[in-house]
Amino acid sequence: MAQKATIYKVELSVSDMDRHYYETHKLTVAKHPSETDERLMLRILAFALNAHEQLEMTKGLSTDDEPDIWQKSLSGELELWVALGLPSEKVVRQSCGKAGKVIIYSYGGRTADMWWEKIKNSTTRFDNLQVVNLSEKNTSELAKLASRAMKLQVNIQDGEVMVSVDGDIVYVTPVKWKNNHNC
Repeated sequence: MAQKATIYKVELSVSDMDRHYYETHKLTVAKHPSETDERLMLRILAFALNAHEQLEMTKGLSTDDEPDIWQKSLSGELELWVALGLPSEKVVRQSCGKAGKVIIYSYGGRTADMWWEKIKNSTTRFDNLQVVNLSEKNTSELAKLASRAMKLQVNIQDGEVMVSVDGDIVYVTPVKWKNNHNC
């Protein structure tokens, strides 16, 4: 029998001083059976970093042709494609062709470093691509905060991120490996 996704209820309060965005989102997040707490928390963090009233979690791991998070315009155009992990050059190319802006949040320590070394030269032509790396230390600390019912407060200022859950605080420093040029 196939394992079912585990449902997480998340109340996400975002205070993004860099973008002047202050909202609370009530999210129901399905954690795929093969997904780790680390990846789940990164999806929620990526949502917070790009929070917008039209931003949506997708089916993620259960589909190959969707990102982890996307934002569509009112007329249906894909404005933002957010992917986690270390996608292949082909997936990066296809994503950049489908959406106005693509952000990849890479993680995994040395593995992420090697992935970026391998594909960075082939990404220079994509003006709509941004690649942000999250350190292994930051992502493993985030994973420890995961629980089935969470109230997360995410504060963003000067590119620094503070995530707090029930008094536990994790500081995250996203490192931009590639900036997009058209946004």
